[in-house]
Amino acid sequence: MRRKRGVEQVTGSTKTSIDVLLAENVETLGSQGDVVRVKPGFARNFLLPQGLATIASEQNKFMVKKHRERLEQLEVDRARNYKKLAEQISKYSVTIEANANPDGHLYGSIVDSDISKKLTEAGYDVEPEHIKLVGPLKELGMYTVKVELHPKARSEVKVWVVPATSTAAS
Repeated sequence: MRRKRGVEQVTGSTKTSIDVLLAENVETLGSQGDVVRVKPGFARNFLLPQGLATIASEQNKFMVKKHRERLEQLEVDRARNYKKLAEQISKYSVTIEANANPDGHLYGSIVDSDISKKLTEAGYDVEPEHIKLVGPLKELGMYTVKVELHPKARSEVKVWVVPATSTAAS
């Protein structure tokens, strides 16, 4: 506070807080698109100059609302596409050839990337992180493997691990 001619004056804003619209995720405040109430100095000295926030005007709030609606629609479409893919995958079975000893134990192991590769070769866009194996497959046989393409799109695929055919001519 300063004194000027016997009157006390407060420097800075007289508001105790202002609303800002977050342009980026800020760990201590919220996520992108949130309207948060902060102290004017924090907004003026940190959030606004760093490009982390903008003033929460009605136009900015409207634009964020429209953007969120578009993102929600895209997410609904994405989930719908993943559900279709999950349904198709459930009707498909993967056959993987592997070298094994006479007891049926594999010399190596079959992991999620092997299954993903076979599904991709068959025309299904499945990433290794979508395959949910409890552990690597180490024996010949038929396995039912869970596939989680999206939280709302889960499926299972049958994986046949068969002995590799010998290509050596006698």
